[in-house]
Amino acid sequence: MSPQLLAMALPPVLGLFILGIGNGFLSSLITLRLDAAGESPVVIGWVSGAYFIGLGLGALFNDRLLLAIGHIRAYGSFASLVAVTVLLQGLILDPVAWFGLRLIGGWATVGVFLVIESWLLASGDSKVRGRLLALYMIALYGSGVLGQLLLGITQNMGETAPFMVIGALASLSVLPMAMIPRVTPLLDKVEPLSPLRLMILTPTGVVGAFGSGMLAAAVYALMPLYLQRTGFDLAEVGQLMAITVLGAMLLQYPVGRWSDRHDRQLVLILIGLFCLAISLAVLLLPLPSWGLAALLFLLGGGVFSLYPVSVSHSADRAPAGALVPMSQGLLLISALGSSVSPPLVSPVMAALGDTALFMAFGALGGALVLFFAWRRLVRPAPVPVVPFSPATPLSSVGAEFVVTDEWVAGAKEHEHMEDLSDVVPDVDVAEPMVGPPAEEGQYVPYFDEDGYHDGVLEVNHHEFDEDAAAIEPTPVEPGWEQESPSAAEPGDAPKG
Repeated sequence: MSPQLLAMALPPVLGLFILGIGNGFLSSLITLRLDAAGESPVVIGWVSGAYFIGLGLGALFNDRLLLAIGHIRAYGSFASLVAVTVLLQGLILDPVAWFGLRLIGGWATVGVFLVIESWLLASGDSKVRGRLLALYMIALYGSGVLGQLLLGITQNMGETAPFMVIGALASLSVLPMAMIPRVTPLLDKVEPLSPLRLMILTPTGVVGAFGSGMLAAAVYALMPLYLQRTGFDLAEVGQLMAITVLGAMLLQYPVGRWSDRHDRQLVLILIGLFCLAISLAVLLLPLPSWGLAALLFLLGGGVFSLYPVSVSHSADRAPAGALVPMSQGLLLISALGSSVSPPLVSPVMAALGDTALFMAFGALGGALVLFFAWRRLVRPAPVPVVPFSPATPLSSVGAEFVVTDEWVAGAKEHEHMEDLSDVVPDVDVAEPMVGPPAEEGQYVPYFDEDGYHDGVLEVNHHEFDEDAAAIEPTPVEPGWEQESPSAAEPGDAPKG
């Protein structure tokens, strides 16, 4: 990474890291403080859900403000609003007021992430996007781990001290952005695919994104409640939550890379079974503290791997021109799942007890397994053509992070293998290959947006043999129309 690129990328990453420490800490603090005040799990679920509702609303509308006032001023506005809402929560302990403050705080928080992600996205082209994404992920998850540990550090500082610390961190996160040159990267407005269009394109991806949002929100919002009521003190709750986030950070990438070499629908089924098995182990086995910590580490890896694998599976289905709106649409689907999860799961905990949290994890994992298995029978997954990207962006602009050159190349390759013109009619796609399904080494003429080509399709590797000219054409089976070079543009000649 060049010094110029690093100079552009480091300030927003540093701002993200500072803000993320307080943000990760706050989600657990809200849950534990309401529980200590005697509020029911239902109230806790609604207050926690307000934050995720705000995230979803901000992901839809905050880009308009960013386009109007620019990155630096937008960052300062959003971060200041985050600080104010947190400080007010330290002064007012009222569930109704906290619901409104968490709603506004979620809206402002995703605005901060929108600025950071769009700035990083504009700092370099798609060739360096993977390295920028790595910096982003390290800052996001690293700050989340450290933030959870603040629960134990601040527990003896007074009731308002934790809120003051979080507010101070939100204010300090403005400094790195204020020191960068007064340059505003360009931000293109891209409309995400509608839920209906996404369901037609990738039902598995939509359900996977929605389920991952539900699971992740329950982990952040309700897991601290379960741990505190199980008998752990604040410091231990923070440590166990940090271990959960650490599992998400360390296990997400190897799971995703494994999905690059296997049927991604099968990988999604195994992730659902994995979450189900861990939930049953917590419910049925007498676990020491270290055993629970180990299972939470694994649960974090499973839960937070579900979204990026679902996105990668969806990218295997999508044409190149639909990758960005597809990833943005799946992000909004995930945000919707996060917003409904705490209000739905918390009444179950109130009725059946705190262990109902893991009942919900297991039930949701089992439901995902059944759906993924059904979809695999109805429409088997294509061979993976895009590399896994361990992205967990929080804004619609940041969703473009995952769309690298490798993704675009893989998507274009898939356009030759399946007719996608009816799936995403608003996007220009290459025409699929002409002729019967090819076996490895078979001569197959095909057309794409550049005109007529012919060659040998190697099905196992999805590469075109440069020695195609040496192979005689295979007779076309009855019922298939044979295209001829004359159908190409004038002046084009068959290659090879």
